[in-house]
Amino acid sequence: MKKVLKLDESIFELVGRHPEVMEIMVELGFHDIAKPGMLQTAGRFMTLSKGIKLKKMDPSTVKLTFEQRGFKVLE
Repeated sequence: MKKVLKLDESIFELVGRHPEVMEIMVELGFHDIAKPGMLQTAGRFMTLSKGIKLKKMDPSTVKLTFEQRGFKVLE
């Protein structure tokens, strides 16, 4: 069974369920989320979708990266 991620779910919730999400996000360029305290503060209201827009990333690249790691990404 694949692990499921929703783009509109908070980063805090995603990492809580699947800790490896943090490592994948850092690899994708979301370096700030690894800073101490960021997950507990900004991560509670920041979603993957908002982060993609903020970083001006290609959503399909992010989705593909997660899918290659065994995740199913829901819009």
